[in-house]
Amino acid sequence: MAKPAVLQQNKDFRRLYGRGKSCVHAGLVTYAAKNRMGECRIGITTSKKIGNAVTRNRARRVIREAYRGLTPEGPGAYDVVFVARAKTARMKSTEVQRVMRAQLTQLGVLRPC
Repeated sequence: MAKPAVLQQNKDFRRLYGRGKSCVHAGLVTYAAKNRMGECRIGITTSKKIGNAVTRNRARRVIREAYRGLTPEGPGAYDVVFVARAKTARMKSTEVQRVMRAQLTQLGVLRPC
């Protein structure tokens, strides 16, 4: 399975925070906006408010695994940023995937099932 393209530049994150649509849940915040790249790019943000490095890394792993399960449904040319919250590290990837699917559908990235 190919790795998804990732957002790495600060200007891309700031563009999504400022102009992108957002959806909030107790365990995950999602920002999305269309791009002109022709592929979906994702970014994951975890702040120090979440906890120590082990907790932040677990939150990132859970979000990546949840997104990996949604990839066959094929989001189009969108930039998506997932912001982890304190609850994210304690959630299972299937639960995060359910929340992620609902948020991406609400933002128009995924088609409703």
